[in-house]
Amino acid sequence: MKKTIIVMPVANEGSTMADVIEKILNLPYDNLYLYPVIDSYSKDNTEEIIRSYEHTGRVKCIFYNESRGVISCYLEGFRQALKDGAEQIIEMDGGGSHQPEELPQFIDNLNNGYECVWGSRFVEGGGMHNHPLYRRMLSGGGTLLSNTVLHTHYKDMTSGFEGFQRHVLENLNLDKFLSQGHMYQTEMRYYCRNYKTIEVPINYIGSSSSLKMKAVTEALSILFQLKKHEKEVVKNG
Repeated sequence: MKKTIIVMPVANEGSTMADVIEKILNLPYDNLYLYPVIDSYSKDNTEEIIRSYEHTGRVKCIFYNESRGVISCYLEGFRQALKDGAEQIIEMDGGGSHQPEELPQFIDNLNNGYECVWGSRFVEGGGMHNHPLYRRMLSGGGTLLSNTVLHTHYKDMTSGFEGFQRHVLENLNLDKFLSQGHMYQTEMRYYCRNYKTIEVPINYIGSSSSLKMKAVTEALSILFQLKKHEKEVVKNG
């Protein structure tokens, strides 16, 4: 298998971090590495747990001093993965929303030549669990609106479980992304729409946390800027 690095922003995950790491390390891939990205927002023992696995040679804890939130941690993780020679990069959540058991379908499809692999809650076999109805409606409605405005055709435009071939991320100016929040996943899919892509089913485990109206209005504002902004992000578009 090509060198594959999982980028995983984490914060205050002390109760679940070890279990997530163990599940990933136990997958039957020798060339699979995990880069958890953490910042000062995390106040518990998450960083200590991560560093206790660095001796395996397959886990690298990245403390990002310049973090501006979870999206900046994703992008810094991408930079570090590319710097360290990753040929394939997978992005996933570290808080239990994404299941390590679903990683093989991302790896297998990347190995089979797909350039982008998108996790989808809205294809056969996918789903959302422990998530309030209004969040389900926002995810489904956000996908419908994004496809309408951007002329894309994905079943899920807002999922954060996804995989890339190295050249895909190399062709993006990671410093120029507009989104700092929920719209980031849609922005990424839009910029990558012309690659060879596939959607695979994921089962998202949600929470009862609320979504602030400010985040929704910011996402809508960014949505209508993406077509104009694309030339700032895509290097060889």
